[in-house]
Order: sequence, then C-alpha cells, then structure tokens
Amino acid sequence: MGQTPAQKAAKAARGQQPKKRPGKAQREAIKRAQAAKKAGGGKPAAKTAVPLPRGSLRAKYGGTCPACFKDYAQGEVITKVAEGWGHPGCAPRQLSAAEREFARNKARIESGETFRGQKPSDWRLGSSPSSTRPAR
Repeated sequence: MGQTPAQKAAKAARGQQPKKRPGKAQREAIKRAQAAKKAGGGKPAAKTAVPLPRGSLRAKYGGTCPACFKDYAQGEVITKVAEGWGHPGCAPRQLSAAEREFARNKARIESGETFRGQKPSDWRLGSSPSSTRPAR
C-alpha cells in the first residue's frame, strides 16, 4: 500500500529507509533466476547415495592390494581379499547355492560315483517302460 508523506517522514525519523522498488534490470534478472530455478538450473541436485556391494567399503587410507600388488587410493571401494583388503575384482567370487550343487554333482559324475549309463536297465526286451518289473 502507498504511504502518506507523514508516514514516510516518521519512518525516516526512526531511521528506517522506505522500500524501493527494484529497477527494470533487477526485475528481469529476478525473473530469469526464477525461471532457471523452475527448469532445474538452480542449485545442483544432491547426489543420491549408491549402495556398495555387500562386504565392501570405502578405503579410509590408500594402500596396496595383496592379490594384484596395485595401489588403491583413499575413498576407493575395497573388499576383503585373501590376506587383507583389496580391489573387489581381485577377490575370489562366491558361488551361489545352485552353482555349488552343480559343481558337487559334476565331481561325483566325473569320479564314477554315479553314472546312469552303468546301471542295469529295468526294461524288458520288447516291452514298453510302463511294463517294467519292480526294482530289486
């Protein structure tokens, strides 16, 4: 709202300056800043935290990987390796349950412990599988 000359004089006497309207150049600069803010050009967006792989952490200090003998810097992602901490790529890969079972079965077959080709057949000569004799 507008002020009367008496109100302006009273403010000046108290030491308060009357508010000045921004000039045309200032108003345009404010509009540009508001438009940039709406468009996302204002403050840079905060970085989203990327979760580290399980069992990994960021190095507090630089060091040397015991597996490949290459250095890693402070803040780099490291994981537990055979005799200490090193690069995630140097750590032995953990097998899933299915891969462990497959490896176990493969070892049994290769050792000859179980091999279906060596079992006697339950089929009767000239008959279908449905008319097999009971297992012994």
